[in-house]
Amino acid sequence: MLSQDSNDDTEDVSLFDAEEETTNRPRKSKIRHPVASFFHLFFRVSAVVVYLLCELLSSSFIACMVTIILLLSCDFWAVKNVTGRLMVGLRWWNHIDEDGKSHWVFESRKSTPQDNKTVSEAESRIFWLGLIACPILWVIFAFSALFSFRVKWLAVVIMGVVLQGANLYGYIRCKVGSKKNLTSMATSYLGKQFLKQNTGDAQTS
Repeated sequence: MLSQDSNDDTEDVSLFDAEEETTNRPRKSKIRHPVASFFHLFFRVSAVVVYLLCELLSSSFIACMVTIILLLSCDFWAVKNVTGRLMVGLRWWNHIDEDGKSHWVFESRKSTPQDNKTVSEAESRIFWLGLIACPILWVIFAFSALFSFRVKWLAVVIMGVVLQGANLYGYIRCKVGSKKNLTSMATSYLGKQFLKQNTGDAQTS
């Protein structure tokens, strides 16, 4: 079933019913997609390591920059198209319709009674840990390069922030729903905190 957000042209859809090969498999903590799990971390961790050690490994800034950007690009494609679908049953993408209008689509496995049994807990932890930790590192690198006046590295670290941040944002949207849902969740949380604080103040007085 398709549901489209008219405000930001997004769609939340079910992910490939034909590919639900693991629907009846029990939920286990073991890693069921070791290759996907390996490459989910390999490209992004390699990019970080090369950035940290590039001045020791090579005296050529161009060679280091190209290597890091290639690793970041491979990571972006692999996480966006492969590892997210296999490891947590999520995928996001963009398409242009016949009128030239851009639509963001956020896919997730169809919700069924067996759906909670299709995702490995270990793979889910690996996926979200890698997805969240590495963009944070690139943000730290960006501030470090800025404050240490390493201007030539700013383009590289900004590329890391943009590519890995885009995947993080896309998968968060897949996980919790559309932008409207994110806003309502934040509003609801703030409202509850405000109400709790006022209630507590009223009781103490």
